[in-house]
Amino acid sequence: MKKALFILLTLAPLQALLAARGDGESPAPLIIAGVIAALVIVALFKTARIVPNRWAFVVERLGKYSKTLDAGFHILFPFLDKISYKHTLKEVAVDVPPQNCITKDNISVEIDGVLYMRVVDPVKASYGIRNYQFAITQLAQTTMRSEIGKIDLDVTFESRDNINNQIVSAVDEASDPWGIKVTRYEIKNIETPATIREAMEKQMRAEREKREQIALSEGDRQAKINRADGFKQESIKLSEGERLRLENEAKGQAAAILEVAKATAQGIKEIGEAINHPGGKEAVSLRIATDWIDSFGKLAKETNSMIVPTNVADLASVTGILKNAYDFADKGKNKSE
Repeated sequence: MKKALFILLTLAPLQALLAARGDGESPAPLIIAGVIAALVIVALFKTARIVPNRWAFVVERLGKYSKTLDAGFHILFPFLDKISYKHTLKEVAVDVPPQNCITKDNISVEIDGVLYMRVVDPVKASYGIRNYQFAITQLAQTTMRSEIGKIDLDVTFESRDNINNQIVSAVDEASDPWGIKVTRYEIKNIETPATIREAMEKQMRAEREKREQIALSEGDRQAKINRADGFKQESIKLSEGERLRLENEAKGQAAAILEVAKATAQGIKEIGEAINHPGGKEAVSLRIATDWIDSFGKLAKETNSMIVPTNVADLASVTGILKNAYDFADKGKNKSE
């Protein structure tokens, strides 16, 4: 568009000159005016520059650096100033081609990535190096090979962030004299040989099976622990229940014994009081003699043996007691009549 406008404005004085010759006018003044107009137009296009936003133009005057143009409208000296370099100040993503790297355990892998950078000093980017993008890409590749050679293959997949940070640090430090700021580096793909991939898949399969077995054993172990805890709690509850039952039974038996003892004591008290009354001793003797005879009678029924007291004196005393009791009872009967 600019070239077309430049051509039209340059040809306009020539068209006016031709039109004047057709009218019979003298061409000399018109030729001079046309040449001046063409020179003005050429100078305008050579000196007027509009720099877009986030761009920087490096200007040289007679082959030497003069100044840097920021965004906006600028006027240059015609035929002296020249825009030699144009740099965008935006962040640029540069594709790093795939390269073969050797890990610490001598495994060849192919790695590619993306490098992000931006120009912070247009003058250094123009005169510090010829092609900064190519130089930074090569530096990123060499740094990548160096970092991969320090670690084993298994660690490579886990250390992507660490590798990226190391590459950014090394490349950013090296590109500082070039006026370039490297913001980040990202590994895109890590390609391993087919045999290595198969071995890694088998290893991962075995690792998953191992974790599965461990999980099953842990589950079985926890289930056994839970069952044992259940049995333990059940035994504790049963023993506590048995203890409470025995305590209650013991308390019941103690209360019963106490009541029996109280009744026995009351009975003995009553017997003692009865003995102290007139005829009480004879009644007690009669009772004892009767129980004694009944006991011998029961023994005689249960066995064919003859049971004879070894102490005949005791038998006589018992007989005497029975006789006295009978006499006492008979006297009481006569008095009543």
